[in-house]
Amino acid sequence: MNPVEFSDVAHVAPGQWHALEDDLVVGRGAMSQRPDGRMFVSIDAWHDTAFDRLAEAMLAALPRPLHTMVDEAEIDLTGRWLRAGFAVRRREWEYAVPTDPRATGLDSALPPGVNVVAFGRAEETRLRALDRTIRDEIEAGPGWPDMPAEILANSVLDPSKYAVATLSGRYVGLLRVATVTRRPRIGLIAVRTDCRRHGIARALLAHTLGALHDIGKEAASAEVTEANLAATALFEGIGARRTGRNLELVLR
Repeated sequence: MNPVEFSDVAHVAPGQWHALEDDLVVGRGAMSQRPDGRMFVSIDAWHDTAFDRLAEAMLAALPRPLHTMVDEAEIDLTGRWLRAGFAVRRREWEYAVPTDPRATGLDSALPPGVNVVAFGRAEETRLRALDRTIRDEIEAGPGWPDMPAEILANSVLDPSKYAVATLSGRYVGLLRVATVTRRPRIGLIAVRTDCRRHGIARALLAHTLGALHDIGKEAASAEVTEANLAATALFEGIGARRTGRNLELVLR
């Protein structure tokens, strides 16, 4: 049998590369830019040679830093990225979050002065102002690297995806849910810095999970950065179960 001939890597479109063997596509690479400006790369290849050739071509063509996300359980894939020069930047837990109040221990009682505006009921102008305040606090504090992508986009906010907490009538916290996947995904919980430690995040979770339970959803998903001990304690305190761990790798 003649050996398979590895022909080349082709840059087939902006941000897209193919690895070819005897004119057969044996690997695909892609680059996408997140709303915060970070560039993420991905490679799906049949074998190590195709991966290495794609990585070599992509890394030569793209500016640094570059990021990628991998499931930590995928040892071979993680090893390929490390071999290409990437290093672990952070770990992120994946959670399955029960919605049944009997499992979470959450109830509908609200802390003094706190109310929750249901999904689709928030005033867009006030929601946008809260979003802007939270953005400013992040920029002045921890910065963007560990923030979820949802908070970074400048597109028009869709109130149907947000529950909002008020404290004495002010918009002070928000929770965003994406429902396009099989399991609803909690993409963001954020509370103004000056309004924390009032039970607002728990109130938002109680409202959201209760609403999902009412429409027959048994669980939601969420991702929490391993270093975010407060968020980890919040989710694990309501019975959330770890289902996996992702790595963000970076090449600087």
